[in-house]
Amino acid sequence: MVISPWDRWFSTSCCLCCHVRTGTIILGVWYMLINAVVLLILLTALGDPEQYHLTSAELANDLDVMDDVSMCIASAISLLMILICGMATYGAYKLRAAWIIPFFCYQIFDFALNTLVAVSIVVYPNTIQDYLQQLPDNFPYKEEIAALSNVCLVLMVLLFIGCILSFKAYLISCVWNCWRYVSGRGTSEILLYVTTNDTTVLLSPYGDSASVPPKQPPPPYTTATA
Repeated sequence: MVISPWDRWFSTSCCLCCHVRTGTIILGVWYMLINAVVLLILLTALGDPEQYHLTSAELANDLDVMDDVSMCIASAISLLMILICGMATYGAYKLRAAWIIPFFCYQIFDFALNTLVAVSIVVYPNTIQDYLQQLPDNFPYKEEIAALSNVCLVLMVLLFIGCILSFKAYLISCVWNCWRYVSGRGTSEILLYVTTNDTTVLLSPYGDSASVPPKQPPPPYTTATA
């Protein structure tokens, strides 16, 4: 029997201890909490314009408008993320596979963005030095980090991003396995019965079959004689 590559990576456990449903629910709740905190901070900043500190008086009005628009966009994105994470949590809890798909697509999009960041660092290594110069003077170990060579900085940043990408890839596999498990639970209830002369075979949609013991033939009919 040939096993597809998707089946080889399929597992119903994550983090070596909990079920993929439990892991997806925990992940969805965690993302909701983070985005709720971000949304609360953004709404607080929008309600208190005095928190904006502008360095150029000539561009003060334009920057105020840009900051307000950016804050509104960020708030809308945080609200959308709360909705997507809530859908994934509800879908994993109620065994609704379609509700998990938006959160899975977000994970793929986030993974692709981080991959593009890693590629841009390899192609343009000088951007790390530019970013270090923009950091405040009281940033910890700023001078020591800036004194390192570009090759060393690139390797350190790539190692850090590689660890993040590995962790994100593992979370993607957990959500994907949860979706497969929920989808399998939804379709496994539809089974086919194939009956032959003396054997009944139970077939599942995945091709697995469970043979029911053969039916015993009825006892022969005999006529009682006086």
